[in-house]
Amino acid sequence: MIPAKLIEKKRDGFELSAEEIEWFVEGTVENKIDDCQLSAMLMAIYFNGMSDSETFSLVSSMINSGEKFKFNNFGKYVADKHSTGGIGDKISFILSPILSSLGIIVPMIAGRGLAYTGGTIDKLESIPNFQTSINVKNFKIQIQNIGCGIISQSSEICPADKKIYSIRDLTGTIPSMPLICSSIMSKKIAEGLDGLIMDIKVGNGAFMKTISEAKTLATELKKIGSAFEIKTDITFSNMSQPLGRYAGLGCEIIESINCLKGDGPNDLIELSLELGSKILLQSKKANNENEAKKKMLKTIDDGSALKKFEEMIIAQGGNFEQLQMSQSNIKNELYICSDRGGYISSMDTEKIGWALVEMGCGRRRDKDPLDFTAGIRFNVKVGETVKKGEKVYTLFGENIKKLESAKSMLHKTFKVSSETILKPKLILS
Repeated sequence: MIPAKLIEKKRDGFELSAEEIEWFVEGTVENKIDDCQLSAMLMAIYFNGMSDSETFSLVSSMINSGEKFKFNNFGKYVADKHSTGGIGDKISFILSPILSSLGIIVPMIAGRGLAYTGGTIDKLESIPNFQTSINVKNFKIQIQNIGCGIISQSSEICPADKKIYSIRDLTGTIPSMPLICSSIMSKKIAEGLDGLIMDIKVGNGAFMKTISEAKTLATELKKIGSAFEIKTDITFSNMSQPLGRYAGLGCEIIESINCLKGDGPNDLIELSLELGSKILLQSKKANNENEAKKKMLKTIDDGSALKKFEEMIIAQGGNFEQLQMSQSNIKNELYICSDRGGYISSMDTEKIGWALVEMGCGRRRDKDPLDFTAGIRFNVKVGETVKKGEKVYTLFGENIKKLESAKSMLHKTFKVSSETILKPKLILS
């Protein structure tokens, strides 16, 4: 086959066969397809979409490009959660140890930051010495020993998705339904899951701006889950403001730890319980949602979830004490203050995300360095009162020039109303 001919075929709106998709994916992994050809194919898919059969073939090819996990011999329910990306979204660090402490196996393969949304792997790597690249053999041992782990894609696991993911981030092809779905589901299916809960973000800080778009994505994800025999539940959550009080890298790990200590923001706990309850119902470890949430809260109250997260950090070589020290020694802080009193009525969450990228919490180019100390504290959020001159955002990090540049981007990212504003619903119907 000739790459250019397949690109032309997709460009002109014709359907690719399973054999053609498999050949192109294999060529991508084996570096027989160069980056410009891959970029052209991704753009053709972006504009023309893919049929169900094409999407299933793409998912299958991406799974088969690497190794797959099998945990059947462990005798436990295997599950994971996936978010479509947001600002301040640190639910994985809270939910994974909670579920694991309740006897669910959680082998999570996560990604780096995509466009303006933060990356789970980037945040974990703010923990000094934390290893996100673990081979399949050692990861299986870790899962057998402690029941959970979060690693990045590697040359062993879905290497095709790893390559495609990086090119999507650089070529403006992120918001493509078949590419989003195949990227998400290939990694999850490779994990050997029994069940999956999808947190689909909706709002101005999400890739899905409307509930209609989100429901379309949910339909496609459930189709793939059904085709590959994975129980797939969907939750729609509000991303019209950041999640939690902090967004960045190391600061999000610390906020997650605080949640596991029972001292985290209400929205993080609410969403964690909502998502986790679906998994407990799937696995029949709870008879109803109320029972499931009580069981999850108990793991926070008795410290078992926190202990599980600490075990995961140690198992993957991390040093949490060094992270705490680096965060407490940050010298540079800047502030965004309100020029009037009233209620915060809205936030431009996507612009906040791009400001975080400017600060060093994300990458514009593949090789851009990250500032693990950088982040934003949201002192007030939508529906909360603010006084004239009060700090709305606190920016912090190592590079003062980057902080100043981000500050200039953030001035008009919130609005203040003199009228009472209700706090927005987090879980959407």
